[in-house]
Amino acid sequence: MRNNFGGFPGGNMQQLMRQAQKMQQQLTEAQEALDSKEYEASSGGGAVTCKVSGKRELLSLTIKPEVVDPDDVEMLQDLIMAAVNEALRTGEKTREETMNRMAPGGMGGLL
Repeated sequence: MRNNFGGFPGGNMQQLMRQAQKMQQQLTEAQEALDSKEYEASSGGGAVTCKVSGKRELLSLTIKPEVVDPDDVEMLQDLIMAAVNEALRTGEKTREETMNRMAPGGMGGLL
């Protein structure tokens, strides 16, 4: 029993298109939800705290005044980088996990 879809079993093209559109809509909604999330991280025992968006933008940066030492700017720079990078890693991990859960079987990691 052949059909017009190269022998694709149960080849209902309209159903396949509806499924593809539904998946696209779900991916779009997931992307929007991830973009609207915020992630916070700190370093130096809370001396530096930052918040980033799911769009990978720095939203806020808080530095406790007692950490500001004009003779050790390098340490402050390291604390800032550590906090920002940790917040970005957390956001990226959440994004990957969410998108991989939505991927059809065998496609995890491609999104």
